[in-house]
Amino acid sequence: MNIFIYFSLLILEVLILFAICVYGIGLLFSALKEAPYVPTSRKKLQEILDVIKPKNNCLFFELGSGDGRLLRYVVTKYGVRGVGIEVNPLLVWLSRTLAKRSKLKNITFLRQNIFSTDLSEANYIYIFLMPELIVKLLPKFKDELKKGTVIISHGFKIVSWEKKLWKTLPASTFSTYYYKI
Repeated sequence: MNIFIYFSLLILEVLILFAICVYGIGLLFSALKEAPYVPTSRKKLQEILDVIKPKNNCLFFELGSGDGRLLRYVVTKYGVRGVGIEVNPLLVWLSRTLAKRSKLKNITFLRQNIFSTDLSEANYIYIFLMPELIVKLLPKFKDELKKGTVIISHGFKIVSWEKKLWKTLPASTFSTYYYKI
């Protein structure tokens, strides 16, 4: 084998291994922050958002935005303003890169703690978070959210919010629950 080809393949393998390690560290980082990265399929996103059909120019937050696929979809299809909050810097970088590549203007991805995010102007909030983290968010929701705000909780019910629940989208793996303040 040609020595140039050999070293080129070796460098490629090292780069791939490096990328896998960075990705794995990013996933571990998210998991340690109580927000493991679990992407939702595009088909499921369509089903979830078709229930509410967000209104044009409303403010749509995603807490734990991962790679930003939900926000990119809802901004493109419904014309909302999107804000993604993510603790993992690698996923924030990826989200920003993909949004820029799609030439989306009214979308922002912030690397910050969801507890320090001002949600008072939100019209819609999407969460796919662990139940323990959702419980910790309840006082923040109570203090900051305005009347009429819709919270979409994918995967887990919001404990003690049965009276605010107005729709359930059942699924074999993760059901989706819709709440209105």
